[in-house]
Amino acid sequence: MLTLTSENFENEIKSGVILVDFWAPWCGPCRMLGPVVEQLSEEMKTLKFGKVNVDEQPELSEKFAVASIPTVLLLKNGKVIANRVGAATKETLKEWINSSIKA
Repeated sequence: MLTLTSENFENEIKSGVILVDFWAPWCGPCRMLGPVVEQLSEEMKTLKFGKVNVDEQPELSEKFAVASIPTVLLLKNGKVIANRVGAATKETLKEWINSSIKA
């Protein structure tokens, strides 16, 4: 699981598929989604996974118009291919990832 910042973000997203979790420590639904994303990062080795703390990286939240958290973005070669807002079960998130990549 990568910790994404304005310094490393562009380099990490420029190639391949990466799931980016926008979160904050004070956000209840974010704390529910965090372990789900961690588990998927261990299971889905073909994807990269990263987290953006919106309190520490407000410019990244602004760049992607993140208005509510948790927001999960799926990027392929630097472009957003899907996004979703709110907590989800592992199965739901995995289905969303797989269907978004195939689309």
